[in-house]
Amino acid sequence: MDPHLSFWLQSLGPIEHRAPLPGDTSVDVAVVGGGYTGLWTAYYLAVAAPHLRIVVLEAEFCGFGASGRNGGWCSGLFPVPVDKLARRYGEDRAEAMLAALAGAVDEVGRVAAAEGIDCDYAKGGTISLARPRAQLRRAESSPDFIDAATAVKMCGASGVLGGTYSADCAALHPAKLVRGLAEAVERRGVTIFEQTRVRSLSRGLVDTDRGTVRATTVVRALEGYTASLPGHRRTLAPVYSLMIATEVLDAATWERIGLRRRETFTDERHLIVYGQRTADDHLAFGGRGAPYHFGSAVKPAFDRVPPVFAALRRTLREFFGIDLEIVHEWGGPLAVPRDWMPSAGIRDGLAWSGGYVGDGVAAANLGGRTLADLISGQLSERVTLPWVGHRSRRWEPEPIRWLGINAALHATTAQDAWERLV
Repeated sequence: MDPHLSFWLQSLGPIEHRAPLPGDTSVDVAVVGGGYTGLWTAYYLAVAAPHLRIVVLEAEFCGFGASGRNGGWCSGLFPVPVDKLARRYGEDRAEAMLAALAGAVDEVGRVAAAEGIDCDYAKGGTISLARPRAQLRRAESSPDFIDAATAVKMCGASGVLGGTYSADCAALHPAKLVRGLAEAVERRGVTIFEQTRVRSLSRGLVDTDRGTVRATTVVRALEGYTASLPGHRRTLAPVYSLMIATEVLDAATWERIGLRRRETFTDERHLIVYGQRTADDHLAFGGRGAPYHFGSAVKPAFDRVPPVFAALRRTLREFFGIDLEIVHEWGGPLAVPRDWMPSAGIRDGLAWSGGYVGDGVAAANLGGRTLADLISGQLSERVTLPWVGHRSRRWEPEPIRWLGINAALHATTAQDAWERLV
């Protein structure tokens, strides 16, 4: 088994690859990317318009990217604060965006159940702990604030002063979801070609290393790998997030840690960390902190950054006051737009959804449904949401991009360190 694969993917055992594209072909819709966004788009399109000829093109195998590597948070989180959304789009549209994301959490569970996808879905909500005083002040300003006693009952971390809680989150096994979704898509008549690397895409045409695909509509669904396409180096910045997983923990340890309803957990620090109790009682924990690589480079070697893994171990020890044996370490890129605003849309036969800034499990489902509506001409409420048609400005050219992103990373780390002291 490839050591670069995630804990989630390795838990599935050997992964069989689907056949590559056999040569030139013509279809109605060509989806580039075999992760959540691409597969949800294909799924809902096949449901709405079963007469369409749809293919999914994937360079490795379905779920190789972020969809098989993430923290397993299916959440209603959105990277743009609601007050900022409201200032730009109005309160009604901002609230509609968040409500649609919250609904997507339930929709993922509904489809998983309907399609027989056993992805360990458990909607226990998410808790964000406040520990230093500065974190407490931020938590107290939220309408979702909970006191220390309530927070500790959910998640038995040390030094808890309070926190926030949202019911709009489910823990799940991300690789089981993406692999099961790929099978559901095939049952709907969609053809998936793996081991097929897309070299470029344009209106009506996808050029791959296995042949050319002509399509009325081309969907770009590459998230952190978008920068590999010609002309998209500055569209989305690939930023790495890394994770660790513990051994199976015994009942006494879980009694101490809590998470009895498999609540996902984080705290109010600026440099994001995230964790979940898996269905089989591992603890999976991750966070940001890996550097951005010059030129928006994405390489397997970037999945493993020993200092970041060490920092995650220390953070986990600090959370619960105990040393836990780590059995796996992995990572992968997520995608960040210049204004942190995810988007979905279609223009001149080219459709896209992405830029989720790490909160893509539910957002990709909403994006897939939205693209299916746009492509099939359905005038749903989804196509009027604020992110539809949004275009973020491009990232700065190098070396400004490299300097700016990594400077922001160091500043965020320093801010968290300062807040622990005051």
